[in-house]
Amino acid sequence: MKRLFLILFLSLYTLGAFAQETTTSTYYLIRHAEKDRTDKANRNPDLTEEGQKRAVKWSEVLNKFGINAVYSTNYNRTLNTGKPTADANNLTVKTYHPFKIDMEAFLKETEGKNVLIVGHSNTTASFANKLIGSDVYEEIKDDNNANLYIVTIHGDKRSHVLIKMQ
Repeated sequence: MKRLFLILFLSLYTLGAFAQETTTSTYYLIRHAEKDRTDKANRNPDLTEEGQKRAVKWSEVLNKFGINAVYSTNYNRTLNTGKPTADANNLTVKTYHPFKIDMEAFLKETEGKNVLIVGHSNTTASFANKLIGSDVYEEIKDDNNANLYIVTIHGDKRSHVLIKMQ
């Protein structure tokens, strides 16, 4: 609960720090929840039961921010992590390719929105860095499914925070 209040405070602080005449876009980036690792040859595993619970938990946290769009890579584990948030907001999960995304077009498409982006250990931090315009964050460790990156863009100002959830 304390973390939720911290997230809310940081989001409101970030939004309040900017003048009101320019559109504000806020991006919430997470790595997919815990995946099934029983079949090492499966390159597209589903979520474990624990992962499904985490996806619902993410939805409960993120729904407080009025998510307007959900983006995910085209893998079962990422799609299923974003689905509870999309369903709760009557949205369809849109897919993206993390290495082929046209960042300028993406920013224009998501301008003024609160956007959830679900990725992988090797793509989530780098996507946050692209939004920030600087290499701030390192790649996520493979056993970490709890990072929440929040990047706010208001005009030419960009702010960011990393929150480690449980």
